[in-house]
Amino acid sequence: MAETAAKQEALSKTRLRLWLKLLKSVNGIEAEIRRNLRDQHGTTLPRFDVMSALARFPDGLKMSELSTFLKVSNGNVTGIVDKLTEDGLVLRVAVPGDRRAQVARLTPKGKAAFEELAANHESWIDELLEGWAAEDIAALSSRLDLVLKRQSQEESGNAK
Repeated sequence: MAETAAKQEALSKTRLRLWLKLLKSVNGIEAEIRRNLRDQHGTTLPRFDVMSALARFPDGLKMSELSTFLKVSNGNVTGIVDKLTEDGLVLRVAVPGDRRAQVARLTPKGKAAFEELAANHESWIDELLEGWAAEDIAALSSRLDLVLKRQSQEESGNAK
């Protein structure tokens, strides 16, 4: 019985160390991506994230849908969309029948800019994770899918 408890405690500590390594890795990668976006493109990760979301929805997203999709506040999204609109990268369109709602979508200039950013983003990630074999990626990805599935189930349970 004591041996089982000791093994569980050791496993718990191992999981904690894994989490700390994951966190440090993700924070380091994110810092590099932020630096590259700033230095090479004069933009920010939040702007990239908004453009990425809008690229996935060519017909656009309502501002509330965009903030839900990105899991950030409406105020944060509004400020970013305002700047992207000023730069000619995003267009706001009124929603017929709803005077208060607007849909944001990428302009042709925004699509072209995002395609360049996305290609660079992919190459940065590829470079940062160089040395990982396909089977290592698949194994870690499947394990992380378990974490994401559990989070999704918990979110669904909390929404009820």
